[in-house]
Amino acid sequence: MRLFSAFIVVACLARAQDPAEPPLSSSEKFDRFAKETFSPFTVGAGAFNAVISQATRSTPLYGREWNAYPKRFGASVGDIVTQNFFGDYVLASAFHEDPRYFRMGPTHGIWPRIFHAVGHSIITKTDSGRTTFNWSNVMGTAASAALSNAYYPGPSQTPEAAASNWGTSVAGSGLANLMPEFWPDFSAWVKRKVHRKP
Repeated sequence: MRLFSAFIVVACLARAQDPAEPPLSSSEKFDRFAKETFSPFTVGAGAFNAVISQATRSTPLYGREWNAYPKRFGASVGDIVTQNFFGDYVLASAFHEDPRYFRMGPTHGIWPRIFHAVGHSIITKTDSGRTTFNWSNVMGTAASAALSNAYYPGPSQTPEAAASNWGTSVAGSGLANLMPEFWPDFSAWVKRKVHRKP
């Protein structure tokens, strides 16, 4: 379920950043967390995740009836909020890491760009511009997955469920970076096609 939330929220809100931009202060990281969290896309992602979880009968295991859907929706929004809070604000500030994604752009080959985007889930930049392990994302998703035991139902409060949530969250954050990496190229291609029409 977390794979979808990471993809939808980041894909809808993320924009490619210019590596020349100055580092974010802690208050700016909090503003980024707030912008990502308190947006219509978070509600949409939560609703979508709840539908997928309900249809596939996956974690959190609230049951098969559709009256379980509101609980799944609440849990999904909780997952998104806690993941954003820990990853984009608390740990990014503590480890002095930049939570933004910096695209490579069309001057590079497609495979290096894909590896760069997906790899950003575990490799990032510090506030000073050095390359480092992405502690804020990896540990932030782990903290969110652990915290989910506070509101997930009993059958989903297991180490296996938490580990699965953590793994899909990390993977989802990497896949979500494909959007800011390639969307500007697709958008430019569409504009060229539209302008060529008589």
